This record gives sequence, structure tokens and C-alpha cells, in this order.
Amino acid sequence: MTSNGLCIDLEYWYSPELISRHYFQGEDDQMPDSVTPILDLLDRYDTKGTFFVLGMIAEKYPQMVKAISDKGHEIASHGYSHRKLHDLGRKRFEDEIDKCVGLLESITGEKPIGFRAPTFSLDNSTRWSLEILKQYGFKYDTSISPCKTTLYGVRGAPLHPYKPSMDDVTKEDPDGAIIEFPVTVLRLGIKIPVTGGFYLRAVPLWFSKFAIREVNRTRPAIVYIHPWETYSKTPRLKGLPWFSKFVTYYGINSAFRKFEGLLKDIEFKPVREILQIVA
Repeated sequence: MTSNGLCIDLEYWYSPELISRHYFQGEDDQMPDSVTPILDLLDRYDTKGTFFVLGMIAEKYPQMVKAISDKGHEIASHGYSHRKLHDLGRKRFEDEIDKCVGLLESITGEKPIGFRAPTFSLDNSTRWSLEILKQYGFKYDTSISPCKTTLYGVRGAPLHPYKPSMDDVTKEDPDGAIIEFPVTVLRLGIKIPVTGGFYLRAVPLWFSKFAIREVNRTRPAIVYIHPWETYSKTPRLKGLPWFSKFVTYYGINSAFRKFEGLLKDIEFKPVREILQIVA
């Protein structure tokens, strides 16, 4: 049986771009309440994953992040503020990486070796981020979607894990310093993202399992979730554009059960283990 990468992105319910445009920050961030059921479920199925942690969450909830690490899950970086690489620019991104790495290392005792950019915002216009990741000792990245959507995506990027060129992230460089594990897409005539976020919530469980098994014919898949989208009490903002409301909230009430259905039948491991990276 092929093992697949499991990613849990630790961000606030108001972090996604479609929400943060209308709402930035609040007192009720529901982090522990939404994370605890996921940890309990992973314990029940004896499954370990990679938690991509926002620096601002590590700063506010260091004990929670330490508890996740102590359970044997990999702690990786999701940046500090959940701002897209395009908006940060090189200097502010490096400042955020420096701050986030320091926070995570102080909590877990280890430097993170994995990174995921907010809103999958690594593309050819932000490829400078790979140089900074290399500088800070990162070994892998999982920020590129090889399928273009309204929010992100890199046309022509490989579908399998590869080492991207610093000059063009769609090209492979055998001597590259960073391994890219791209977002999983299923090729059915066209490329369809099916194994994370809205896409995981939107399709039936049987189709998610089918997609993962089809992908496993040639490569490991990567599945990602956010605690806020598996938690039925996640606030629903009023007055959102219909598209933002649909993408953000559709399927939340059934997402936790769907996630458990995947854990029952699909084998998962932390990303660093799938890529066989030894720190």
C-alpha cells in the first residue's frame, strides 16, 4: 500500500484569503476547540501527519504546538501571518521566516524543515522564496499547485515530487536544494484538484478515495485539511459574496466524518517520511 502525505494547516478560521478580505482578526479564534478533535481522531487511527503552523498561532498557543509535536507529528512552517508571498515581498517574507523558525524551534527543540506558503502562493513570480527557504535550512516545500485556479496555481508544474529550478519552478533541477511536493491533482482529461480544502469537502468520500488510489498508481498523494473546515461551529460571516461563501463553507458539517473515512482506508504519514528526509 502506498503511503500518502497528510497535512493539517494550523491557521485561524479567518485566515483564508476569501475571508480575510472582509474580516481580519477576532477574539474567538476557536483554535484548541477545533484542533483537539483532529488530534483525538489521529490517535484513534494511530496516524501521524505534518502540521503546518502559522507563527502567530505558535506565539499564542505554544503549549498546543508542543503537545502536537510530543504526539509524534511533524511540525512545519506555514509562515507567520498568512499573507501571500506576493503581498509580503522578499524582505518581509524573510523577516517572517526568521521569526517563525525561531518560534517553532523554541517550542519543539527542532528547526522546521518543511514549508507551505499561505494560499499556495509560490509561483514563478515568487520563486525567490526558495532561496530564502534554502538559507534557513528547509528541505522541502509543498506550496505549488500544478492546476491553475482563481486563487493560485502554476501551469506546467510537474505533478510528482521534484526539485524545482530556482530560475523556473516548472523545471526540474536534479541538484536543487529544495524538494517540492506539489498539491495533488487527478488527471481525467483535465487536471482536477481533489485532495484538500474545498475540493475535499466538495466531492463525495468515494471519489476522494478513488482519486487517491488512481494517483497512487504512479506517485504518493498529499491530503490537506484545516481545523476550521472540520469544525461545525466555525463562524459563518454574513454578507460575503456568494462565491466566497460557497468555497469557504460548503461541506463543513460533513468534513470531519469524511476525514475519518479517509483515515480508515488510506495510509498516511508525515511529509518528511514520504520524502524520506532525514533532518
